[in-house]
Amino acid sequence: MRVDIISKEYPPAIYGGAGVHVAELVRALRDRGDVDVQVRCFGAPRDEAGTTAYPDLPELASANPALQTFGVDVTIAQDCQGADIVHSHTWYANLAGHLGGLLAGAPHVVTAHSLEPMRPWKAEQLGGGYRVSSFAERAAYEGAAAVIAVSAGMRADILRSYPSLDPAKVPVVHNGIDSQMWQPIHDADVCRKHGMDPDRPAVTFVGRITRQKGLPYLMRAAARLPEDVQVVLCAGAPDTPEIKAEVEGLLADLRAQRDGVVWIPEMLPRSEVISLLTASTVFACPSVYEPLGIVNLEAMACELPVVATATGGIPEVVVPGETGWLVPIEQVQDGTGTPVDPEKFVGDLAEALTNAVSDRERARTMGLAGRKRAVEQFSWESIGDKTMAVYQDVLGARDLVVISRGRLGRS
Repeated sequence: MRVDIISKEYPPAIYGGAGVHVAELVRALRDRGDVDVQVRCFGAPRDEAGTTAYPDLPELASANPALQTFGVDVTIAQDCQGADIVHSHTWYANLAGHLGGLLAGAPHVVTAHSLEPMRPWKAEQLGGGYRVSSFAERAAYEGAAAVIAVSAGMRADILRSYPSLDPAKVPVVHNGIDSQMWQPIHDADVCRKHGMDPDRPAVTFVGRITRQKGLPYLMRAAARLPEDVQVVLCAGAPDTPEIKAEVEGLLADLRAQRDGVVWIPEMLPRSEVISLLTASTVFACPSVYEPLGIVNLEAMACELPVVATATGGIPEVVVPGETGWLVPIEQVQDGTGTPVDPEKFVGDLAEALTNAVSDRERARTMGLAGRKRAVEQFSWESIGDKTMAVYQDVLGARDLVVISRGRLGRS
């Protein structure tokens, strides 16, 4: 069986959870030895067998970014001929998967890492490109042989956003974690290099500066934490100048009120991120939209308890009272995920974080339980097997259709 996996992100160019998922899924499938995995990704050439990268088309250099993406998608689609399964990840690759599957006569499988209807704030980032990206996603989802949801919460969002989909074609296969790659690293020198005191309690955030990650809510909550608590923000790649300016303003306010506020805007090597997590007391995930949240699994694998919003797929990862705390949120039903009462959400987040840092021994016990859960419930080997089962199901369904059509033709 040949499977063409299409993704904008692929090592070394990874900036989000979808890219982590693709890299680990490819490795898990290749390790099986019974499938030919061809990776088709965006960007500069990769020095990896079975992996082809596709640059932006120079003819579209001045076009809207969404149209630039479509130029890459069309180039990729041509190379999918000969595939048995075409599997795309995120809207960036969905059009390539949709067209490539049609060209190859192969089932197109989509893994849903996020949904355009659930991220309307992207209109401020992409302008009319948001309508273009939404078109690509809708066409791909409604034409797919299967749409894999990374959580049960995500599955509900998919069926609500695209009600014409057959629920039987929307299986759940959770994201995973490489627990050997993500495990505690005690390195006080790395912490001090970045301005963190490894001997003080710390609340740590790792993520992009985007509306869905809820960083401004965390920064407002951080002002209410005990004075001895550090706030470590590994936060970069802002979506827009507006949210960058908002975060920088909140950062200035926070630093005016307390010390121990560390902001690291650049993307760090994984080992350094792990060192910061290992030295922390609790991980904060204030997201208002999160299909699953690989970042929570990464923190748990580093033996760190998690304080996270009870939204999307997060409650399927974080067990309150066992591996962390879930912060309740009532959200506006306009797709933005905005809290109905932002002040209450900020207050509840501050209370949960204060609870977490007030008893470091309890936090440590929860961190150990979190690693145990990550190792036992979210291995990539298991996720690779479940993904292969989806491939086999859609191939079996296609063969049944072909057989049925053949019988109808002979009758």
